[in-house]
Amino acid sequence: MGLSALLASLWVLTSVPPVSAHEIPARAVVTVHVVRTADTLRLWVRAPLEAMRDVMVPEYADGTLDLRRLGPALHESATLWIAPGLGFRGASGARREPRVVDARVAVPTDRSFDTIDALTRHFAEATLDSAPGLRRQGAWLDVALVLAVPSDERLTVEPAFAHLGVRTTTQWRFHDADGTTRTLTYDGDPEVIPLRPRAWDALRRFAPAGVHHILGGLDHLLFLLLLVLGERRWRPLIGTVTAFTVAHAITIGATALGFVPTGVWFGPLVETMIAASVLWLALARILRDPARPAHGWPLAFGFGLVHGFGFAMALGDRLQFAGAHRVSALAAFNLGIEAGQLAVILIAVPLLHWALRRAGERAKLLTIILAALAADVAWHWLLARGETLRAAIAVATPPTWDALALLGLLRIALVASVALALGLLLRHLLPRLRLT
Repeated sequence: MGLSALLASLWVLTSVPPVSAHEIPARAVVTVHVVRTADTLRLWVRAPLEAMRDVMVPEYADGTLDLRRLGPALHESATLWIAPGLGFRGASGARREPRVVDARVAVPTDRSFDTIDALTRHFAEATLDSAPGLRRQGAWLDVALVLAVPSDERLTVEPAFAHLGVRTTTQWRFHDADGTTRTLTYDGDPEVIPLRPRAWDALRRFAPAGVHHILGGLDHLLFLLLLVLGERRWRPLIGTVTAFTVAHAITIGATALGFVPTGVWFGPLVETMIAASVLWLALARILRDPARPAHGWPLAFGFGLVHGFGFAMALGDRLQFAGAHRVSALAAFNLGIEAGQLAVILIAVPLLHWALRRAGERAKLLTIILAALAADVAWHWLLARGETLRAAIAVATPPTWDALALLGLLRIALVASVALALGLLLRHLLPRLRLT
């Protein structure tokens, strides 16, 4: 290649401006309305037009949209980017996509997706023919779709809209025949959403989530291993783990049902207290006299209340996927946590007992070393989480002491009363069952 040709090629490469249509928006918000009739699923989807990449959208020289020639590009965008993100499965298991029946553009201030009535009017009216200054960035793509389904078929949907933006938030509104509306809001893509969740769906979704959380939470695992490290007899260990289980079940339920504070400071406070619980238990294992009983169940019960808040925060917005079966979802999540705990105990106890027997007279030293390592990790957690808590408190809004705040205090008092009652019950039952 000659020098002139090389220079010409470099000039072309460096002078071509970037194509904004191919850029992924930093933030994308998608809204989906679903109405099921006797034999049809009707859907309306709103997404940012700028997220419809690799589609040539007619524009004037100043970058505003050419509404008269926009129709084919909108239908192409809906077919390429919206319909494939709505994969429905029924009893057969085959994946089906709804059919696009209409696609139109809307201005940023359009409120048509607020209600079903507004949606119906929006798609019944003529398409937008005048919107001075409307550009691809800021315009909405509104799509109407239909899917033929038997009236009694149970459906699930596998949404796939996360790729529309660097961060994509999707809101679903399922409108039932009885007039009720179920709303889901999430970031990214969930696995599967049942249109009408059953108790079995809640069990299948939340039990594995509980197992995954306990096995993936290093702070919870470390606390559990320290409980095991402090008790070499099976019966007292069962009592200790039972107390921990009962305690965290209380606070998981209380959190999921909205009986705890919702301020920005509460999550960091819980995480800091969890780190403090691991540090406290590690120091207790270092300083305890092996000749004296561990008396671990009261400690496990008290700190189990704190860890329950941490478990509940792992649920986060997942509980909305349970629909009307929130109690079943909570029970399933707890079962998953208990299954994970049981797996850890069944593996850790024999290994620790074997190691301590092999250590012989140095068993106490081995216990101190293991506890010291745990204490070092917990200390660093405590420092980092304490700093996060301090920052959260600094920006927190001071409480307003009104009727709503009083109701919150009453709810907290109710949770504390339930915890106290169950703690007293354990104090009575565990010695009788020789689990202390």
